Amino acid sequence: MIAIPPLRRALLPVLVFPLLTACAAEEPAAQPAAVEVLTTTVVPSPVTITEELPGRVVAWQVAEIRPQVSGIVQSQLFEQGALVRAGQPLFQINPAPYRADADSARATLARASAAYAQAKTQADRLKPLATADAISQQSYDDALAARNQAAAAVEEARAALRRRQLDVGFSRVTAPISGRIGEANVTQGALVTAGDTTPLATIQQIDRVYVDIRQPAERYAALRASKSADGPVEIVTATGQVHPVKGRVLFSGITVDPGTGDVLVRVSVDNPGELLLPGMYVRARLPRASMPAALTVPQQAVTRDSEGNAQVSVVGQNDRVRVRRVIPGAIVDGRYVIQSGLRRGDRVIVEGQDRVQPNTPVKPLPWRKS
Repeated sequence: MIAIPPLRRALLPVLVFPLLTACAAEEPAAQPAAVEVLTTTVVPSPVTITEELPGRVVAWQVAEIRPQVSGIVQSQLFEQGALVRAGQPLFQINPAPYRADADSARATLARASAAYAQAKTQADRLKPLATADAISQQSYDDALAARNQAAAAVEEARAALRRRQLDVGFSRVTAPISGRIGEANVTQGALVTAGDTTPLATIQQIDRVYVDIRQPAERYAALRASKSADGPVEIVTATGQVHPVKGRVLFSGITVDPGTGDVLVRVSVDNPGELLLPGMYVRARLPRASMPAALTVPQQAVTRDSEGNAQVSVVGQNDRVRVRRVIPGAIVDGRYVIQSGLRRGDRVIVEGQDRVQPNTPVKPLPWRKS
């Protein structure tokens, strides 16, 4: 074994350390690991921009059932809350007084008919005598006048009979429209009159309904001028559920409310299953504009910088992050319509942008809407 002098043993670490340091400096710095992010590719797509406004459901038709004759209600012929059809009997008012009046009118008609027959026979008998100058012309004229008066009396009696027969028919109250009938406001044995202010019952047709929306007049004018104004209207219930059938704008309102400056926009909606009930408050998504090739990104892809400016993180060349300022527009189906700042084919980070910085290498994976 070779002995190393003490001085050399002391200098050995000093000589070896710079060599190790030089070797370490020659090794390359470790690259940061790529961060996995979820991205989506910007592709133009057709978009219809809508405006969501509150509205109220109104029945398609409403009929208040009122008596046309007076009398005692003998029976109720429907089940409350049920569907009824037009012409279906609902109430029976005691018809006996009106049948008696009809019988009296029928007798009056028979008497008038008999008088007319007699007057006509007399006029026919005097006609040849008047021609032969066997009687005076005045006698024949009186006979003709009596015949004509008798004919008028027959027509008057016939009209009176028809009116009495109508009263008999009105004693049975029928449904003027088809729909769902509400509660009965009278019971059997109640006295009703033709001038009652309270209806016997109310029928509402709700297999189709209106949704009345009020909005500022200037927006109403813009809606009428919009090419997409005839587009379908989505109805959203108070629970957030979308009605299965889309509606159609009717533009029935033509008067501006002087107090609020609003105008009525009426939407017609088919109502299968009677999911929309009169008086219910809903929200209507009215079409505002149609864009055939809009650039959109999911809402969560847009963030804000410290000054509140909207921005998105884009995967650029070499899979490195680039932050780009954008101008977002309307939100449609959970996606921002980007007015400027993006191009077709850009890869936008939807999830994971909070874990990366500009120029950070990333591993892009496809994002799928859950």
